[in-house]
Order: sequence, then structure tokens, then C-alpha cells
Amino acid sequence: MTSVNALDGKVAIVTGAARGIGRAIAEELAREGADLAVCDLRREWCSDTVAAARAAGRRVECYGVNVSDGAAVNAMIDEALKAFGRIDILVNNAGITKDQLLVRMSEEDWDAVLSVNLKGTFLLSKAVARPMMKQRSGAIINVASIIGLIGNAGQCNYAASKAGVIALTKSIAKELASRNIRVNAVAPGFIESKMTDALSEEVRRKMLEAIPLKRFGAPLDVARAVVFLAGDASSYMTGQVMTVSGGMVM
Repeated sequence: MTSVNALDGKVAIVTGAARGIGRAIAEELAREGADLAVCDLRREWCSDTVAAARAAGRRVECYGVNVSDGAAVNAMIDEALKAFGRIDILVNNAGITKDQLLVRMSEEDWDAVLSVNLKGTFLLSKAVARPMMKQRSGAIINVASIIGLIGNAGQCNYAASKAGVIALTKSIAKELASRNIRVNAVAPGFIESKMTDALSEEVRRKMLEAIPLKRFGAPLDVARAVVFLAGDASSYMTGQVMTVSGGMVM
């Protein structure tokens, strides 16, 4: 029988896979045929993601790892390679926010956000680069943000980290292209989440006014963009930033 799934036979790693966008990405990759290595800061947080992927008939391994810890990242990649034999797709989704105005922001909050969002992306990308180079194939997709493109008051640490992810994406893409490894980013806009659910109607109205499509995105909107960038349909794309923002960034 001819395969109808875009990612049959592929192995994908998804960080920050316990909830929200990360969980949606992992589940959509599984629906498209990929086996998964998923991780979050604590292993047990990913139980629902693992259950959903297994229900889709995929093999799943789950890890608890701090993505800003190089030794822990390398150990996870080694375990994933032993378990699956290869890594075809890496989705760097893990990220945090610690919002505050510049004059009130602590060094600790600056360092924490840069460490997880930017250093974590660097560490994971570096760790998978060698096995992907040996395979002479691979796709790395980094989850950035439109805030990395346009900035936002009260989020200078987050904006800087995501702008760094975008620059890192383009640089790694140039380094790895000759080995048939593609590196792209998705930059989500305002996506429905517990955070947006908690906003007042007035704040939601003002946010929606800035979105040409007049609705918040869903985690699945981002997940589908990631699946596209992970598969052969985007085989001539690398170093690109795909915005998923309802038209906020054009």
C-alpha cells in the first residue's frame, strides 16, 4: 500500500512538548507518520502528549531535560539515537517568558529567558547536527515569534531571544545546506492559550484589532506550518521565517 502520510519513517524530536504549541506540534507530526522523542523540563508533564501520539500508532520516547544544560541535552540526543537509530527532524519549541519593563527587569530574568529560548535552541541544534550530517539529511525547525521581528514593550528579554533564534536559524541554514540539512523558523503571532483566555475583553479587543484576520490563532495553525517545513513539500526552503500571525506581520 502506498503511504499517505508525509512523514512516514521519520523520527522527530520536539522540545517543550507537554502543552500548547509544543503538544500540538508533536501530535500533528505523529498524525503525519513520524515517530517521536518528546521532552519537557519534567518527563511526567508529557504524559498526555505521549498518549495521543501512541493512539496515532506511533512509537514515542519521553525525556525530562533542561534544554539550557548542555550535558543533559547531549545525553538525551544520545539516548534518542540509541532508541531510534536516526534523527530526521528537530523542533526547537521549548521557551519561557519573564515579562517586565526594561528598567525593572532583573539580570536573572534576562539570563533565564535567553538561556532557555536561545541557548537551548543552539544546544539542541548543535547536538543533532552531527548525526544529520552523517545521514546527509535533516530538517531543523525553530519556533521563534513575531515579537522577535517587531519587538514588544515589557518583553525585551523575550524579543531579544526570539530575534536571536531567527538570526541563529539563518546562520545554521548556511552552514548545513551543503549536507542537505534544512533549517527554518516559524514565528507565531497571538495564539489561543491559557494566557489569552485570562485576558480582559478590552485587552482581547485591542489585540484583535491588530490582526487582519480578526481572530487569534490556534496551536494547530502553528503545528501545520511545522509539518510543512519538516517534510518534502518544503524541500527547496531553508533559512526562512514563516510567520503564522493572521497577517500581523506582512
